[in-house]
This record gives sequence, structure tokens and C-alpha cells, in this order.
Amino acid sequence: MSASNSMVHHYDVLIIGSGSAGLTLALHLAPKTRIAILSKRTLEEGASLYAQGGISVVLDKNDSTQSHIEDTLRVGAGLCNETAVRFTVEQAHEAIHWLIAQGTAFTRDSNGGPGYHLTREGGHSHRRIIHAADATGRVVETKLVQLAKAQSNIEIFENYVAIELITNHKLGRDSNQCLGAYALNRAQGRVDTFSARCVILATGGTGKVYLYTSNPDVCTGDGIAMGWRAGCRVANMEFIQFHPTCLYHPHAKSFLITEALRGEGGRLLLPNGAPFMHRFDRRGELAPRDIVARAIDHEMKRLGIDCVYLDISHKPAAFIRQHFPNVYAHCLEFGINITQEPIPVVPAAHYTCGGIVTDLHGQTDLENLYAIGETAHTGLHGANRMASNSLLECLVFARAAAQNINARLAEISQPESLPPWDESQVVDSEEEIVVAHNWDELRRFMWDYVGIVRTVKRLQRAQHRIDLLLQEIAEYYGNFRITNDLIELRNLVVVADLIIRSASERQESRGLHYILDYPQKKSVARNTILTPPARSNLS
Repeated sequence: MSASNSMVHHYDVLIIGSGSAGLTLALHLAPKTRIAILSKRTLEEGASLYAQGGISVVLDKNDSTQSHIEDTLRVGAGLCNETAVRFTVEQAHEAIHWLIAQGTAFTRDSNGGPGYHLTREGGHSHRRIIHAADATGRVVETKLVQLAKAQSNIEIFENYVAIELITNHKLGRDSNQCLGAYALNRAQGRVDTFSARCVILATGGTGKVYLYTSNPDVCTGDGIAMGWRAGCRVANMEFIQFHPTCLYHPHAKSFLITEALRGEGGRLLLPNGAPFMHRFDRRGELAPRDIVARAIDHEMKRLGIDCVYLDISHKPAAFIRQHFPNVYAHCLEFGINITQEPIPVVPAAHYTCGGIVTDLHGQTDLENLYAIGETAHTGLHGANRMASNSLLECLVFARAAAQNINARLAEISQPESLPPWDESQVVDSEEEIVVAHNWDELRRFMWDYVGIVRTVKRLQRAQHRIDLLLQEIAEYYGNFRITNDLIELRNLVVVADLIIRSASERQESRGLHYILDYPQKKSVARNTILTPPARSNLS
């Protein structure tokens, strides 16, 4: 790899990430806007593709936006930004109907009426989850990909891994703003330069920082890490949502059992068939995810068992196959017939409620840099995300960011000539095993020490290990040529450090952060906001 064969690309807007947030934003930009979308793998691959449950929106006449707002605020355990919650919920109807107008095939009422089938999930007081069977993310993402590929002003770069944002400060200039990004072309083995008037981080969450996760392999916290290194504040990184029910099977990688299954009557059972959720919350299986995940974790540790069981077999077989065709088919591949037997399940890291601090237009602290979707902290989720508010957030804030960019793009000049990626002082690594070893060590101690239940001692142990890894990886990064695994590991170590530091600062148990040394919730709810060293004088 050398600078001589790298390429320089010039666009109006650079979108890093190709999930529902990034694609929705691209499709709402003005038609003459020159857009580049970077996708780490194929355009379709990402967390959006695997979202099963649906999108929360008020469509039932017995429901109301105020009820949706109140449910979200309650689940968020006092840390939701009410303005952001209200904004999101009030924009939901328009966002969903835009998807419908594009031809997204949501599941209709079984009685053949004009309406859509709505399901109910944990934390919701009404049925308000519009869905496409149990593969909503796949249906939505497939439609958005189809639309994006048909747009002549959108150029798609698959198998490109963003390495670093280019900013004025990094180029030694005074006023700081985002100018573009360097990205590894995995197919050609070179680093290209992307110059853009606006850059959007839409890279998803950080699930791969944990040993067990429902997230696909691409979810390595890239956007959050790049934004932090560029000077953006991050907030509430301690609030990692562990989905209560992932399929437990030695050959089933990261397969989520949708919460809608519990919404339709699925029961959590111990190996002896005894229910247990009633002992932890009066709402039973429909309690918020943090409560359900902690209950399962408690029972597994108390009994020394590898998993618990989720049973929907008391429902008619036809009902199960109709409402959960993908879960049914996937479990059957592993010899589990969910119409006749319970599903073995365990909790797994699922969603990052914190992220880069943004306003209601997705704007970050850095001029011309936006963050949307799971990468961003908008204030919607607070200390615990309510089920099916995630895809909604992607849609609403992508549209809001696009509107803001459309209004101001003409005023932003194209960045001056940017320097190519410099690797004149590095060599090819002969010790790739270091990267693999550090990756494994990181994910294991994050699971053991910074998981569903935390202690001060565990967090101290994690911080000690992360400090050593930060030094090792910084040295490795400075001496050897870039690889995909090194980029992802470097980002994972940054977000792990942010999670540990945030968790250590919160001396209470609130929402998704449960620490045995401080089991009570404080009377005043405060966000955990971390400021990069370069910005310390601005905090």
C-alpha cells in the first residue's frame, strides 16, 4: 500500500454507514447533491438488517402520542430529554408513511382490513409496533437499498472501512471543522481520501466490544470512536442494553429472538419449566429489557445454568408460523420446533443508548459533522431504550439531518486539497496474532467486568486492562500498516474505555447501569458527559 496508488474523491456529502439511518438521510437530500455512501461490507450488511420486532408509531385510535411519550420517558428512568422524545414521537407518523409510500410491505391486519397489524413489546402500554412479520429490519433495509441504488446522485462504496475523520485541527489549522475522511479500500488494499462539505457518522453501535452480542460483526463502534478522536463529546456510554433473549446454541451466531414473541404471550421458564419473571416485576415478561435481562442473569447465576427458556408453544402452531416465520425457520435449522418446545435463550449485548452528543438535527460539536442512529446520543433513550424506538430514531433524525443539510449546504465551501494518507513511516506487520489476542482479551473482560451487573472492583479491573491495551494498540497502530482488523480493534478499545469511564462515574443504579456497590437510584438524574482532552477548555 502506498500513497501513490490511492485515490481522492470529492463529494458534497459523505455518509459513513449504510444502515437505515444513513440510507434514509441520503434519500432525503436534494436530488442534485453529490453523495458518497461508505459501507464496511455489502450495502445491506448492518444491524438494521437484523432488527426483527418493528417500529413504534401511534396508529391505533385507542393510543396517543402522549401515551407513547410517557412510556418512553418512564422506561428511560429519568434521563430522557423530553424535547427529543416529543420531537421523535410527533415525527413518527410522517416517517412511517414515507416508508409506506415507498412500497415498504408491512404486515396487514389478519382480518383483511385497510390497517396494519400492530404488536406490543416491553415497556409499551399499547399495541403500537408496526412490523413486517418478524423481519422488519430486513424488509426496510432492502427497500432503502433498492431506492438508493436507483438514485444517480448516490455513489456507493462497498467494502470501504473508514479509518479517521479529517479535520482542520488535525491539519494544523485554527478553526476546527470536518473536511472528510480516510477509508481503507479492502478490495484494493489502499487508503483513499474522501473530501466532503458535510460528513455523517451512521455506523451503528458497539456490540462487538462484548463477547456475546446480537449485533453483526460490523458493529465495532467506529463512528463513536472517530467522533471522539475528532473532538466530539460523548454521553451516557454506560447504558448498554442487553437483549434478554438471544438463541443459545453452539452453532447459532448472534441470532435474536424478537421481543414481539414475548409480546404475543411467550413465557420465560427455568429448566424445570417454572416461570420466574413474576418474582422480579409485576409486568412479567413485558417488563422493560433491563429488568428482564437482569432477572435472567440472576437466575442463571443462582442456579448455575447455561440458559433459560422462552416458550410460545402454548399458542396455536399456525399462529406461531404466521407471526414468527423467520424465528420458526431459523430455530428449526438447529432442531428446535418452537411450536412444540421452548427456545433456549441468554442475554447478549444489543444496543448502545449513549453516543456522540447531537442536537435535534443530528449536528455534533464539530462543524459540518453529523451523527445519526445508534452512533448518536439524542436524548431519546435516556438510561434504557424502549423496544422498537431504535428504527424510529434512525428514520426521524435522518430526515431531520437531511433537512438541515439541504438548508445550509450551499453556504459550505468544498474543502481545499487534502493530504493523502501517510504511511511512509510504517511497515507490514509480522505479528497479526497480537491483534487477534487483544481483540479476544478485550471482549472477554468487558463481558466479565462491565456486563449486566457491575461492581466498583470489576470496573477498576477493566480500567486497568483497558489502559494497557490502549498503549499497546496505539504503538501497534503507529508502526504497522492499516488492516481491517486493526481499525476495528482500535475503535473497540476506544469505546470500551468510554464505557468503563462512564460506568465508573455513575455512582448509582439507574436503567441499564446496575452496580452492586450503589444499588439505589439518586434523587437527581444527570447525564454522564465525557469531553475529549483537546476540547477540555470548551466544556
